[in-house]
Amino acid sequence: MAIITNKRSVMTLYSGAVDIHSHRVRIVLAEKGVSYEVVNVDAKNKPEDLLELNPYGNVPTLVDRELALYEPNIITEYLDERFPHPPLMPVYPVARAKARLIIFRFDREWGPLINKLETGKAAETRAAAKELTGYLTQLIPLFSSSAYFMGDDFTLVDCCIAPVMWRLPLWGIKLTPAETKTLNKYTDKVFQRDSFQASLTELEQELRKSNLAETA
Repeated sequence: MAIITNKRSVMTLYSGAVDIHSHRVRIVLAEKGVSYEVVNVDAKNKPEDLLELNPYGNVPTLVDRELALYEPNIITEYLDERFPHPPLMPVYPVARAKARLIIFRFDREWGPLINKLETGKAAETRAAAKELTGYLTQLIPLFSSSAYFMGDDFTLVDCCIAPVMWRLPLWGIKLTPAETKTLNKYTDKVFQRDSFQASLTELEQELRKSNLAETA
């Protein structure tokens, strides 16, 4: 592993073009203004060096010199500590713990639903869409209570949520007009950030455009 990573002068991100976890990492890299190389990974034809760097062979995988990281939360927190400005986690321990807990709950509760929405059969995707819609409905008051999710600063929590929000039209998630209006105030602000725009792949842009056009 060391022989492979020592040859790299800049960070390398092994990323899926529409992979939601890779998207999360790309947002953080853009927020930090980090220069990095991207290796676009086809799930059916993974590069050999990825399998050497990451025993699971999955994306995202980040290589920083001798270090290879391959879990999105580990990667994003590493980037926040490696490049402390702008900070993407609260300063105080209690607030940091709460942020980590929110991300954990999103991954644990939403993760299986997202997996079904992206890979499941029709009945599974319908059930997953209904359950995810229920989660979103419960969170609507939190989206309107502050500038960003549960705070006035853009954080790793928002980096976690934003890729999900971007894909809602793709998954056929529909809220009431009032709920949509509230959610749009949050998503419009996040989507207009330079870092979010820079994080998008061409495929991610086209997927949302085509689905919005179909539902218009």
